Amino acid sequence: MTFIYPTDSNKAHPLPLSPDYKSSIKRAPNKPLIPMRHTLSELTGPVYGHETVREGDSDLTTQHAGEPIGERIIVHGHVRDEDGRGVPNSLVEIWQANSCGRYVHVRDQHPAPLDPNFTGAGRTVSDASGYYRFVTIKPGAYPWGNHHNAWRPAHIHLSVFGHSFITRLVTQMYFPNDPLFPFDPIFNSVPDEKARARMVSSFDLENTQPEWALCYRFDIVLRGKNATPMENH
Repeated sequence: MTFIYPTDSNKAHPLPLSPDYKSSIKRAPNKPLIPMRHTLSELTGPVYGHETVREGDSDLTTQHAGEPIGERIIVHGHVRDEDGRGVPNSLVEIWQANSCGRYVHVRDQHPAPLDPNFTGAGRTVSDASGYYRFVTIKPGAYPWGNHHNAWRPAHIHLSVFGHSFITRLVTQMYFPNDPLFPFDPIFNSVPDEKARARMVSSFDLENTQPEWALCYRFDIVLRGKNATPMENH
């Protein structure tokens, strides 16, 4: 494993200030960052939520009395380090809009229906090889008010935790060939085209289940030259 942090990999992540993404103007730092030394408690614990993951938490289609409306999909892949090796025991969480493009959140009031059988959140822990898997519903695009006629491409949010709260990384997974890519300031806040492509899942016919669910592969690379762009860098 590489012990020197590869600073060039920071170029893969979104720019803190992306003027077309309007809320970044208020959030972006306008003064140099101050490094804060981590204490022992921050580096060693707590193990954030691993022990509370239950069987079935990774299947977002079976969390309610009925089946949710929409296209059932499988999302799977590996959490990897910069050398391509799987990272075991990573807590992977997802959250997303429903098939109509609406979140179960009080601030989401756009005129699309809520689905009583879909909450839009799940979690799992990667196995010994770093592998994770979810069953869910393909989310819809939705308007977000950033600019005239602004729509977000269909996407799933992913959060990866290590063994303490400060080891959390957050990214978004998109779907292949989305026509909204050129118009989305969040997707395009990642300046490098090759890095943006690493946020797009690949269709996986081999693991698609006949007459049941399409499958998409999305590997999460934590750092290095092939790092997945992360929102919290």
